[in-house]
Amino acid sequence: MKSVIPKVLVTRKIPEAGLALLRNKCDLEIYQEDRAIPRQLLLEKIPQVEGLLCLLSESIDEELLSRAGHLKVVSNFAVGYDNIDIAAATRHGILVTNTPGVLTEATADMAWALLLAAARRLGEGDRIMRAQKFKGWGPLYLLGRDITGKTLGILGAGRIGRAVVERSVGWKMRILYYDNKVNSELESQFSAQKVTLDQLVSNADFISIHLPASRETHHLIDEKIIKQMKKSAILINTARGSIVDEKALVRALGEKWIAAAGLDVFENEPTLADGLSCLENVVLAPHIGSATIQTRDDMAKIAGANLLAVMEGKKPAYLVNPEVFVK
Repeated sequence: MKSVIPKVLVTRKIPEAGLALLRNKCDLEIYQEDRAIPRQLLLEKIPQVEGLLCLLSESIDEELLSRAGHLKVVSNFAVGYDNIDIAAATRHGILVTNTPGVLTEATADMAWALLLAAARRLGEGDRIMRAQKFKGWGPLYLLGRDITGKTLGILGAGRIGRAVVERSVGWKMRILYYDNKVNSELESQFSAQKVTLDQLVSNADFISIHLPASRETHHLIDEKIIKQMKKSAILINTARGSIVDEKALVRALGEKWIAAAGLDVFENEPTLADGLSCLENVVLAPHIGSATIQTRDDMAKIAGANLLAVMEGKKPAYLVNPEVFVK
């Protein structure tokens, strides 16, 4: 018999700002370990729940969804939803929601943090200082790359791509962008130029990735594309690790096809491609693009509100597959 209070599973601790929305209105279960919920445990629990609030670390696929006899909604604690088989969820009549917009500014800040750190070799400098290897200032010591007046290439001119461009104004950069659609605002406000992928990677001094993960973007940045970049180019990725062929990037950095890279996402997280962590000319961050207190609180609120709306028979604010919703 259907319970009056819906049973909801949260696959990992998220900020209390989101959980507080659910505590008094749902029979709430939260996986307490500070790691991804084991797959087998998730498979065992899914048949009993009506709402699932999950993270990118969970694969919400046909195997899982076929066991979800009562599931109404999968609320993803993320903007991207490449961890969810949307077609399968739609076939099963399960709503999928996400948290767009809220992490735009934090992720754009992170892209610039990586760009600056890679250009000025801050990671190398930090390691030198901590190891007490600094012997004093020198005119040729730890020379980095200038940013002012250089060309910034944006792969994906959506919300985050635009926010990254906005932050470039103080550096008086020329803007190139690659996207399926024309972004008239970027062109009118920042004199951005829409170009092909080949044109962008051949001309940009800094390349920042802001594309979604998909079949079309998988390994978009491969050996062939990297070899078209300037030897002085710096590649930044705060989008999805699968967009870059990580093994090819390791070789490119090691053999100095390009100058440097700054990465917040990785192809097989949390595992890095062999040799990547040994390279000096790459700045590595542990997928913290949205990791600010305010942003994560806001993400939690949106994810909680999305789930609660479905439990109450309402249309959630951020619905990925709206064709499933029936009033």
